Amino acid sequence: MQERDKLKNLVIREATPQDTQEMLEIFNYYIDNSFAAYLEIPVGPEFFQTSHAESEPNKSERYPFYVMEEDNRVIGIGALRPYLPFPNFQHTGVVSYFILPEYTRKGLGIKLLDVLCQEAKKKNMKSLLASVSSKNQASLNFHLKHGFTECGRFKVAGTKFGKFFDIVWFQKLLEDG
Repeated sequence: MQERDKLKNLVIREATPQDTQEMLEIFNYYIDNSFAAYLEIPVGPEFFQTSHAESEPNKSERYPFYVMEEDNRVIGIGALRPYLPFPNFQHTGVVSYFILPEYTRKGLGIKLLDVLCQEAKKKNMKSLLASVSSKNQASLNFHLKHGFTECGRFKVAGTKFGKFFDIVWFQKLLEDG
């Protein structure tokens, strides 16, 4: 799927193996500089295995990563995954997304979220979940602003930069088709 915004020359598409290095740069930035990514140690290319989706015979079972490009530069990444790998949980997904800091607060996050919501609906998902660090106020605000409601909190669940943080779970119910 590709979505184009003529005003900004923006493309949102499935990631390819050629995108891995730029995806790593974005994700590792958030590992090193914020609470947005929970990990403390940068990841390598194996973290973004984009080719696994191609081996799935049924397109409804494919869960690729997505990239957001502006003028052929990857500026954001997104993912939609099943909440649990069991058939009776196939109607609930988990979303995550990361956008280069210089591109945040420009309305691009909602464009990426919209694509993930469209993909979730194609997979007959009825709700989406997102987990956010309690130390990531921008993401907490983003989710509340875009139709998510807080549905759970794991207190002092993790540490990063020597500080404890909660994991805040959000849920968004998707309207039928």
